[in-house]
Amino acid sequence: MELSKVFNSKEIALNYTTAASNNIPYIGSGFFPAQKKAGLDLKWIKGHNGLPVSLMPSTFDAKATLRDRIGIQLKETEMPFFREAMLIKEADRQEIMRVQDSFSPYAQQVLDRIFDDANTLISGAAVVPERMIMQLLAPLNGDVKIAINANNVDYSYDYDSGGSWKQEHYAKITSPSDKWTAFATSDPIADLETAIETQEGVSGNRPEILLMSKTTFDYIKKSDNIKNYILAQNATANVYITAQKVRTFIEDELGVKIVVYSKQFKDESGTVRKFYPDNIVMMLPNSAVGSTWYGTTPEEADLMGSGTDADVSIVNTGVAVTVITHKHPVNKETIVSEIVLPSFEKLDFCYALEVA
Repeated sequence: MELSKVFNSKEIALNYTTAASNNIPYIGSGFFPAQKKAGLDLKWIKGHNGLPVSLMPSTFDAKATLRDRIGIQLKETEMPFFREAMLIKEADRQEIMRVQDSFSPYAQQVLDRIFDDANTLISGAAVVPERMIMQLLAPLNGDVKIAINANNVDYSYDYDSGGSWKQEHYAKITSPSDKWTAFATSDPIADLETAIETQEGVSGNRPEILLMSKTTFDYIKKSDNIKNYILAQNATANVYITAQKVRTFIEDELGVKIVVYSKQFKDESGTVRKFYPDNIVMMLPNSAVGSTWYGTTPEEADLMGSGTDADVSIVNTGVAVTVITHKHPVNKETIVSEIVLPSFEKLDFCYALEVA
């Protein structure tokens, strides 16, 4: 069995693409679809979208009053770089050579383990943009930013450096009796309605999606006011308050769709974390609000199609999978790299409510 026939970048990409788990999309790609660009620099224009302003009155034969343009900002930054590798050592190669008998039950176990190693890196690459997107869609304390610190590298990006978005598109419930964790006194539907109307008032755009964690949704389900609203709509008092009843009630009353996101990942220290944190609701249009931009990695720019020992393939728009054969000692190294950063052009179309 030749290692190169079962372990190259195309085979890895094919195996990853056809894996069942890869058919489950990350939710962030719906709000920030992937796009590709060359290089490291990322530029995008952010406009402050508000309601139309009435024309100024004028008189005949007078010069028109000059109107200032609605604020437009050019955002420019350098996109961050991520890269990690795994190695098939000479001892691993000897194991594969021992299983030339295709009927050996051990053969599939060895090959599965090799492909799992590659998938581990590609899956880790998919975590990075989703983690960034969810930080943007969960602006705790009103801070729209991305912050990742690992391996002595600190990436920090502020998408609202002037604080203008926070002033008009963010609110935090501070009264203990109004926080959603106060199930006996809180009124989540009234809070949501106020936030939706506020967003529509300042931007002219009414949110259609409410994004939250399962814990935050459970606050709504446990609210006495919500239970009373649902009971008031039913002829019998013996109604079991289910998650579906609560979801239907909120969606019908407010004309929105609730998206509960409970997907998890492990951070660099191995700690399990939620992509979307508790205690905050992001209100969004039912459309893309930005883009996930992939740059050109060094592997794609300099090694792809170069005729060297490096074999490079691209998966998921901009993730480079590189397989390199080292001649002494004889090793096969898999490197997965990406340059990625979201842009958030429609930030002003979104509203965040911190509920506890």
